[in-house]
Amino acid sequence: MRFIKYILYLSPIIAFVIAISIRQANEGSLGSYSNPIRFYFTPSVDAKTISSNAKVLTDYLHEKTGYYFTTAVPASYIAVVEAFGSDKVDIAAINTFSYLMANAKYGAEAKLRVVRQGQTSYCGQIMTRYDSGIDSLSQLDGKTFAFVDPSSTSGYILPRALFDSLGIRLGQTVFAMQHPNVVTMIYQRQVDAGAAYYAPPDQSTGQMMDVRARVLRQFPDVEKKIKIIGFTQYIPNDPIVFRKNLSGKMKETVTDALLDFVKTPEGKKAWEDIYDVTGLVPTSDRDYDGLRALLEKQHIDFEKLVK
Repeated sequence: MRFIKYILYLSPIIAFVIAISIRQANEGSLGSYSNPIRFYFTPSVDAKTISSNAKVLTDYLHEKTGYYFTTAVPASYIAVVEAFGSDKVDIAAINTFSYLMANAKYGAEAKLRVVRQGQTSYCGQIMTRYDSGIDSLSQLDGKTFAFVDPSSTSGYILPRALFDSLGIRLGQTVFAMQHPNVVTMIYQRQVDAGAAYYAPPDQSTGQMMDVRARVLRQFPDVEKKIKIIGFTQYIPNDPIVFRKNLSGKMKETVTDALLDFVKTPEGKKAWEDIYDVTGLVPTSDRDYDGLRALLEKQHIDFEKLVK
């Protein structure tokens, strides 16, 4: 009897301790203030542009889901991939080839795919100056050339495959690390030609939307100075990727919130400013099997490219 009275006397204290313990555990769980969901972006454009618009995105996601988020723009495409291997990232807006690498090495999963001007697939474009004397891909033999990054699909993988299939042997090549940098190098005559992503003109206005549009403020006459002389094959657009062992509920909640965000005026503007994205659609890993087949045909090795 005395034991029961003792338990009843202590029960409020026990309940209080349990409540505090649960609260502390929840505060440290993923998505909490002290342990926010980490959302990474590939450095395909200026990091400041990405960061400022990412704040609009994470504010919306927090309001919609209740989760806290933090963002980062690593120095390279490969750094984003390797972040999945070290559990430093939970979600990433990643380019197509990097996704295949992250999926093969660390089981990362594509849940959404970006839409650009109504297109859910894209290709690379080969550019040169109008006054370069180069009018066709066959004339690139021995010419200096700028790629984007060793793991950039439209800025390296597809152009390289295209050149190999045509027997084109370039001269000196460099990696500009960002798509707009390729245009700048061509414009300033640092290289003869280069490769970066292509996007079709705006359907309603005809306005240029490919990578050259990224340097219009710096070079207002870029469309008159730099021309497109060829295209690579088309592949699925860049995915939004989730860490392998992220909970199914969290993936679904964040995916739904991202789809809602891009439909809002502020969301549409933010995605356009970051990656020229005009929408998002659900996707799955099997949508990228065609690119896997291409890479296998070209004998492209993930590990070799990383090195």
